[in-house]
Amino acid sequence: MDPSQGSAQQNQGLDLSAVRGKNLPHEQTGQAGHAPAGAGAPGGAAGGQDPNAVAVPSLIFDVDEASFNGVVAISDRVPVVIDLWAEWCEPCKQLSPILERVIASYGGRLVLAKVDVDANPRLQQAFGVQSIPSVVALVKGQPVPLFQSALPEPQVTAYFDELLKLAGENGVTGHAVADGAEPEPAGPAHPEAEEALAKGDFDTAENLFKAALASSPADEEAKFGLARASLGRRLIDKEPAELIAAADANPTDVEAAKAAADAEVVSGNAAGAFTRLIGLIRTTAGDEKESLRLRVLELFEVLGADDPAVTKARTALMRALF
Repeated sequence: MDPSQGSAQQNQGLDLSAVRGKNLPHEQTGQAGHAPAGAGAPGGAAGGQDPNAVAVPSLIFDVDEASFNGVVAISDRVPVVIDLWAEWCEPCKQLSPILERVIASYGGRLVLAKVDVDANPRLQQAFGVQSIPSVVALVKGQPVPLFQSALPEPQVTAYFDELLKLAGENGVTGHAVADGAEPEPAGPAHPEAEEALAKGDFDTAENLFKAALASSPADEEAKFGLARASLGRRLIDKEPAELIAAADANPTDVEAAKAAADAEVVSGNAAGAFTRLIGLIRTTAGDEKESLRLRVLELFEVLGADDPAVTKARTALMRALF
């Protein structure tokens, strides 16, 4: 898996109720990967309340050959990261705490199963592992190779972000809840940033979301909030129809195209926004091409990975770039 840049709303248009004054994407609920924690029977919905919650003994647990079928069952609902290690392996000792810290930061969207290869040689053989540490994943029972050797935390996070995208594309969007864990309180994960966003104070919102990401790079709520804040700031006192008309009049103007794409996304025409930007990516180079690529990725964050327009545009973007 090659980590790359890349949350899930229906394509209903990000309605801006006051476009000319304080442009701000409409608050939406039900985004993939942002579900609250719950509780329940192993492998099932928590307490009959949240169908996406999957009860597990712990978010991080040891597994052996006898209990491995349970891990396969969990992977139908939640991606399972598997850390293959051994007591004598010094790089394993460096990597394990990093894995545990990063897994914990995802709040149940991933679980970590630890396999001692000395005690479970058949599991090592099943995954075709030649050296350790080795990290693989299970999604719907299918193995997904991730990486070998001890990597720094940002790289581990990048791999796990890509794993979640792959899992989402295959309908694995549940979240794990440790048995006996209390449900997380309702409400936004970053109330001060969300309040600033609601007031149109985009600079403050951006700074708060950036600070949250600096301490927890895997914080999907903060990534989503930062994308919304940036979009809102770019559209302050702008008229979407005028931005779109200006870009239509000069289709090779990169900055005009980026502004028009912002306007199209908030007006509910995400497909048009991506067609505009990706079309220019095919005909530009250097800094202009990179700025267009980054704008596409930022709008992906605003709309969410499961949005149909994003799914289609991601393929088109790869073709345009390579």
